[in-house]
Amino acid sequence: MISPLAYVDPEAKLGQNVEVGPFAYIEKGVVIGDNCVIKSHASILKGTTMGSGNIVYQNAVIGATPQDFHYVEGTSTKVVIGNDNRIRENVVIAGSTYPDKATIIGDSNFIMDRVHICHDVHIFNKCVVGIGACIAGECEIHDCSIQSTGVVVQQHVRVGRYSLIQSGCRVQKDVPPYVILGGNPASYHGVNAVVLKHVNKTDRIIRHIANTYRIIYTGNFSLEDAVLKIPEQIPMSEEIEDILEFVRGAKHGIVRHMEED
Repeated sequence: MISPLAYVDPEAKLGQNVEVGPFAYIEKGVVIGDNCVIKSHASILKGTTMGSGNIVYQNAVIGATPQDFHYVEGTSTKVVIGNDNRIRENVVIAGSTYPDKATIIGDSNFIMDRVHICHDVHIFNKCVVGIGACIAGECEIHDCSIQSTGVVVQQHVRVGRYSLIQSGCRVQKDVPPYVILGGNPASYHGVNAVVLKHVNKTDRIIRHIANTYRIIYTGNFSLEDAVLKIPEQIPMSEEIEDILEFVRGAKHGIVRHMEED
């Protein structure tokens, strides 16, 4: 199941039922789990470990040298990829800047054509990264979030779970869970209710999420005061706790409201 026209280093480790297409390139030390498909002209570079059931499409490069001024040429890098990911054509995933860290892609993510994922990014599980999106170094993209076509996420930004960033947005601050962002610079445009209903969140929970963000964005409170007011006014649930924990951890602030200057 390995094309004679592919290059697979003898020290690479491939699991069972792995398919490698013509002109694919797999370097020394790469580990690829069972039932993966590496299509033609894809490059899997040293320092990459991949779980099972992944498909890497044509011309993708995984484990590229980080484009980071702190990177010392020749230092080993690391990319860790989970299971059942779809990594489409022309995607570039850079390795970590330092050997004791890693660029991490979790499970069941859909990474579309021409996406660039920079050094030390952590994409969790079941995320969508749209065509031509760019995720800068050391970002965190949490579960089930959607980055639409052409989104640019600035370095160190965290994107909360079940959030939706609309096409073409430039994101410079943390994106709280369950929200929709739009415009440039990206700003809060409401709660991602369609997706939340799709994953069986009740109307009551969605209403509480909306009211939580009403306090944060239109309650005339500082962010710190809003965090204190929310438990007083909103019934606690897993989702509200998730929002509070995320906002408390926002070192560089969160995205603004669309009506702010």
